[in-house]
Formats: sequence, C-alpha cells, structure tokens
Amino acid sequence: MPFMDRPDCYGITSPISEDLPEEGDLVQTRKLIEYLKANGVFEDDLELKHRAEVLKRLELFFKEWLQEVCVKMNIPETVKDKVGGKIFPFGSYHLGVHSKGADIDVLCVGPAFVERDEFFTSFAEKLRAHREVKDTQVIKEAFVPVIKLKFDGIEIDLVFARLPQKSVPQKLDLLKDEWLKDIDNQCARSFNGYRVTEQILRLVPNVYTFRMALRAIKLWAKRRNIYSNKLGFLGGVSWAILMARICQVYPNATAATLVIKFFKLCGPRWKKKCP
Repeated sequence: MPFMDRPDCYGITSPISEDLPEEGDLVQTRKLIEYLKANGVFEDDLELKHRAEVLKRLELFFKEWLQEVCVKMNIPETVKDKVGGKIFPFGSYHLGVHSKGADIDVLCVGPAFVERDEFFTSFAEKLRAHREVKDTQVIKEAFVPVIKLKFDGIEIDLVFARLPQKSVPQKLDLLKDEWLKDIDNQCARSFNGYRVTEQILRLVPNVYTFRMALRAIKLWAKRRNIYSNKLGFLGGVSWAILMARICQVYPNATAATLVIKFFKLCGPRWKKKCP
C-alpha cells in the first residue's frame, strides 16, 4: 500500500512502533522464508494454477446449476438471463496461507428465490454425477451446513448463502452490511467465513508480511499439535486474527520481526510450555 494511502492507524489503537526494518531484520526474514520453503509450506506454481482452474470450473458448474433451477421453477427468461451466481473462496486459501494438500473453503452465493434445500439436494446430486467429483458428502446438521467433496483431486468444502435479491452480480462486495438484511441465520453464518477473512486482509498494513509471518506461526502451532479448535485450541481464523493485530501495531516490521513480536505479546505461556 503506498504511504500516502495509508490510514493513521490500523485497528483500534495507534501503532506501538513504526520503526523501519534494519538490515539484520531483512536477513532474518530471508532465513525464515528459506526455512519455510525447506519445510514444504508453499505450493509450487503448477499446484497454485491447478487450484485456480478448479475454482473456475466449479463456479461455471454452479452457474449452470442455477440456470437449471430457473428452468425447473419456470422463472421468466428476463430473470434467468441475469441470475448470475458467484463463488468466494475463504479461509486459509483466501488469506494466502494454505499449505500443500489443504482443502479450500468456498462460499456459493445464489439469488433469493433458490431454496437452501435445493442446494443440498439437487446441486449435491449434480456434483455426484460429475466425472471429476469424488467423495461427495452432505452435512446439513452442522452449525454451518456444508457439502464436502474432491474436485479433480482438490478437497473442497462448500457452503451456501442467498442474496436478498433476484440476481447475483459479478462485482459484489460482501463486506457491505446491506447484504445481511432480511436473511436467515444460516445464510448469515455462511457469509461470515468469507467476510472475516476478507476483512482481515483489508485491515493489515502489509499483506505480504502478514502472510509470511502467519505461515511461520501456523507451522509452529501444527508442530506442537495446538492448531485445532475442535480439540480446544485455536483454529486457523483465530491465529490469523492474532497475527493481524501484531501487524497493525508494528506496521513496518518484517515477517521475522512480527513472529518475535507475536510471542512477546501473545504467547509467553505457549513459549514456556512448548520449547
């Protein structure tokens, strides 16, 4: 972000320090990146391209299904032609900190007239019939109902939400609170995953350093088996929020410095118990 475009502060307080990095900080960050690479944290370009292509195919598939629903419901052609449909990756993939072989969380957004049950029945059946889709599971009883599947080898979790209007535009800012009006709790929960991760990216001073530092913290937590909200520890979004706050109060720090500051401000107990 250009200096002139930066706000006075990120978050609810002013920075603790705005010191610029010294040569030693840059050296430590290079070493940190080399260590992360050596531990297989990053996907290569082919793997990243494959994920992007799978998401494109999935969105086309979702839009095709919406057209079929319109035909089934005898929706007028003028509405059908503009119904749109859009998917939004969220979670670690959207944050840019996913690891090799990680799944992708995806929000599918449809128009108001498409019933939620239709997504978990007819769309799930359409997915099962697709030759590139494997291991489709529908979990409607979850706090946030989800369809789990493998699409061309990529594990994907799909959640669904409806916009309170007849069509879904391609340019859509889901952080606008107007989209939360007149929707049910399940749609609001489905929106929440994307809204949180997108908001995190918008509230950090430097996305690159945030991502690199968060990758290091994730690796540290996974090595110590404390990366799991299901087991009573912090989950992915919680670690991301903590690191985002460190980035806000040290806006000019390098990734290596942010990791050090993270443990000084957030993790003295973890550091003692997990040497």
